[in-house]
Amino acid sequence: MSVLNLPSFLWLWKIAAWSMGLALATYGVLFFSGLGILSTRINRQARPASLRKFHIISGIVLCLLVLLLLAIGLVGTIGYYGSLGHSPHLIAGLTVVILVLLSGWSATQISPQKSWARLLHVGINLTLFVGFIFVSLTGWQVVQKYLP
Repeated sequence: MSVLNLPSFLWLWKIAAWSMGLALATYGVLFFSGLGILSTRINRQARPASLRKFHIISGIVLCLLVLLLLAIGLVGTIGYYGSLGHSPHLIAGLTVVILVLLSGWSATQISPQKSWARLLHVGINLTLFVGFIFVSLTGWQVVQKYLP
């Protein structure tokens, strides 16, 4: 059934599974480090520079993981089926990619002069939680198609 006549795409799905697990873990780390940043802001405490730096680096890692997952999904689906759009996972995945990239962009806009940026960043990340649930559920359905 493979359009590219490859013996198996299992290796690709293993990379995707690990990347998704790491993306979810990174999202959790970002959630808690973001709460730490918010806590120091609310309590008007000095924020450790390392916390902000850690949050930014984790955000970059999440962006890279999501782009890797997008590439794997596109290559794997086109390679296996010859086209896209075989399940709601495409919409879920693209939604998550867009939300993650918007979150990264909004983070770069945060400054005292742009009070809207912080609210946008937090709002996008709360929406991203729902996106990750949707992409995980639809991804599980996709995985079932490839298992023997």
